[in-house]
Amino acid sequence: MKRPAFIGLALASLLALNACSPQTKKEADATKTTPAPSAPKTLRFSAIPNQNSTELKAKFDPMAAHLSTELGVPVEFVPSSDYKASVDMFKNGQIQLAWFGGVTGVQARAAVPGAQAIVQGREDTAFQSFFIAHKDSGLELSDTFPAALGKLKFAFGAETSTSGRVMPAWFIKQQTGASAEAFFTEKPIFTGSHDKTCELVEAGQVQAGVVDYTVYNKRVAAGTTNPDACRVIWKTPTFPDYNFTAHPALESDFGPGFTKKLQATLIAMTTKNPDLLKAFPREALIEATNAEYTPVEEVCRELGLVR
Repeated sequence: MKRPAFIGLALASLLALNACSPQTKKEADATKTTPAPSAPKTLRFSAIPNQNSTELKAKFDPMAAHLSTELGVPVEFVPSSDYKASVDMFKNGQIQLAWFGGVTGVQARAAVPGAQAIVQGREDTAFQSFFIAHKDSGLELSDTFPAALGKLKFAFGAETSTSGRVMPAWFIKQQTGASAEAFFTEKPIFTGSHDKTCELVEAGQVQAGVVDYTVYNKRVAAGTTNPDACRVIWKTPTFPDYNFTAHPALESDFGPGFTKKLQATLIAMTTKNPDLLKAFPREALIEATNAEYTPVEEVCRELGLVR
């Protein structure tokens, strides 16, 4: 019996399709590309520029390399142009960790709910500012606040520096009953950093100033400040100061528990890689909590530095 022509054509087409199907699939598989793995997130951190910014980067880059190795994620140090910029970067999520002063730490945590102070220097639990004066001022170290300062040309550090402006201004008010603005006959200047304040006082360009005591001591030890020419005349009562504050985004960016891991890694530098602590400089890093900075927060609120 003769098959209809259309059946023969259909069978031929089916056989041809089956013959080429495996090759077509193989070709299709060959054209498929495996999606490239997404690049790992980078942990970015900064530090308030209480000293020379170039010097800070040179000190903190080795710490970034150490943290990257220990944490298993890329870590980058991002310099900050000034104190306010460091707080703004934290607030905007451009950095997830920062070495803040007491005031900038309070400001950053107030701006970012869930932010935590996680680490501080051992010295930061009882920090001090040194009031310093040029040798020609005639002032000497005293336990009594030097009221004669009010008639001298005076330098603060940065406007929101805890040890270079805010707490010293608070102590001036406590000791004299007058605000810093009212206490000084001539309007004080702001140098922007503790190093600069030391340099200006020693050079006699200003007669007196106030600085972070660790910076002053370090400069004297290094021979960059002459303690006879730039002398300490009064030491403030103690207060809590510098701290590493962690952004809550660390938990979503790097996984639950990462903040605790970061905290432990920072503290472990004390024994594991103590040379890195010279960047601060600190003898040891210890655990910190937000509650420890309540005294600074209260001063900030009274002065209108946080809401």
